[in-house]
Amino acid sequence: MSSSRMTRRSALLGAAVTLATPALLRAQSSDAFPQDEPAIRDKFPVRRNISSFREQHWEDHFDSLGVGCLLADIDSRAVHYWGPDGETYRLYPSSVPLSEELTRRGYTKVVRKAENPGWTPTPSMRERDPSLPAHMKGGPGNPLGTRAMYLDWPAYLVHGTHDTRKIGRQSSSGCIGLYNQHVEALYPLVQIGTQVRLL
Repeated sequence: MSSSRMTRRSALLGAAVTLATPALLRAQSSDAFPQDEPAIRDKFPVRRNISSFREQHWEDHFDSLGVGCLLADIDSRAVHYWGPDGETYRLYPSSVPLSEELTRRGYTKVVRKAENPGWTPTPSMRERDPSLPAHMKGGPGNPLGTRAMYLDWPAYLVHGTHDTRKIGRQSSSGCIGLYNQHVEALYPLVQIGTQVRLL
């Protein structure tokens, strides 16, 4: 009885190997990786994905570097930072507002910074979602993540998020969100008074 089980198992295993062989051979063929394809650096970039980063230069948006410049490019869902030394540059993927009506565009500046910030939903947020708390202390689950940089527009911030699914998406009520590790790297570079543009 045990020998017939072994024979049945062997037969099933042999059939599986036979069926998989053509796929394995195709995967190893050079057709999957053409040798004569031109180098990607020689190709014209295709911008099918709206979240693809666009090259930006601070001079196109600000008159001077001042204490630093931060550009939130809402269309490409990226945050660019240029330091006052003219050498420091950072680029991070970001979340952006859910809709155009929640989006504010223009020039502002950083007026305050906070580590592990508390969160107070705006009245309009609580109107849209009555289950929101009146206030939430900093920590896991807080929508502002581990760092926040407040703009001189009330209730608009550049902040981290514990929900990494939001980055690269239209997911905020107006703020610009970053991965926590990115906002933590950016936070010490950004000084109070840093110029900001939401584009």
